[in-house]
This record gives sequence, C-alpha cells and structure tokens, in this order.
Amino acid sequence: MFTGIIEQAGKIKSFLKRGNQAKITIEFHQSVSDLTLGESIAVNGVCLTVVKIGNGYFAADISEETLDRTNLGELKPTDKVNLERSLKIGERLGGHFVSGHIDGVGRISKKIKKGEETILTIKAPEKIMKYVVEKGSIAVDGISLTIASCDEKSITISIIPHTEVCTNLKWKKSGDVVNLENDMIGKYIEKFVNLKNRNNGGKSKISKEFLAAHGF
Repeated sequence: MFTGIIEQAGKIKSFLKRGNQAKITIEFHQSVSDLTLGESIAVNGVCLTVVKIGNGYFAADISEETLDRTNLGELKPTDKVNLERSLKIGERLGGHFVSGHIDGVGRISKKIKKGEETILTIKAPEKIMKYVVEKGSIAVDGISLTIASCDEKSITISIIPHTEVCTNLKWKKSGDVVNLENDMIGKYIEKFVNLKNRNNGGKSKISKEFLAAHGF
C-alpha cells in the first residue's frame, strides 16, 4: 500500500527484456540505507518487488501482465521514474490510498504553464473515466493528484511547482504515456451497489432521500 507522495525521482540504469518479461535496474537520487530484499516499492505507481540491491541502485523483475498494462515497457536508460516505498503503519497519509495496481494508461494531450502552476490534460480510456469525479483523487505515474476538471474523455490537473520539481512530471511532455490508478474507494462502492441491486431484484434502494439522510 502506498500514498502517492513521491519520495524521489530515480533514473533507469538498465532495462533488459527477457522473453515476455523484463528486469529493471534503477539508480537512487537519494541514499536509501534500509532498503531490503523482497520489499515493495512503487515505480511510476507500479508495485514491484526488490530482487537485488547494489551501491546506489536496486533491481526488480517485471511480469508480462505489468508490461502489457503499464508504461514500464517503454522505459529506457536515463529515463526518470517516480519512486515511493510502501506505507508504514503510524505514518501520515499525505495523499490517498494507492495500491500500486495500475488500472490503465492515459496519454498527455496538453501541458501548459499558467503562472507558477502547470496545467496537465490527460486523455484516458472509458474504464478509467467511469471512476473519475471532479475534485476526486487519481494516481498519475504514482503521484496522488486532485482532478481539477474532467469530461467524458479526459482529466485536467493543476500541478504545483513542488510536485513538478520532485517527480518525473518535470520531464513529461505532450504525447507521453502515463500510468493511471483510480481511487479504490469508488471501485468498492460500485461493486457494493451492484451487489445490493442484484439482491434487491435489480431495484436500487439508493434515492435522493437516502443520500440526504446520510450526509450527501
């Protein structure tokens, strides 16, 4: 489990394809002295397992499923990636709950400067957009971000300078592919409501009165 608060931007040292799988080696920008074998670490929002640790770098294996569903297969040496270690119980949850399991990819359609902020527009498939709400949360390459606005096919996000400087968004441009993970709460609510509807013969008990009574 992660929070979407990126700890540092790492650099790809090597990317080796092995059949339908791959091994990725990533250099740290900052020292991580207590990293251990078998530990989970999010790379561009993808939960990977550390299989090797060296002086200033670590390595992880990437499965065929992960290569198919994410942008990791497009990485090459010197590319920058977002890194976040797993959440420790008792620490502050600065972003939102992020599982590290990518729902799909989107493509940056526009990146413009507006004062000190950067406005990012990302086109995303229907399976992503169905869980998107204005002012809701979404993880973009593992970064917990708030959706400023959205339509049927895209989301728009305002990036503050600190976030851009501390993540790989600094190097992103129009046309680049990004990993997207929806807020998991929306997916659980959908499943719960669908299950309740099936149990009620297809008739939902959720009405305007029900929502008002429960604070919505």
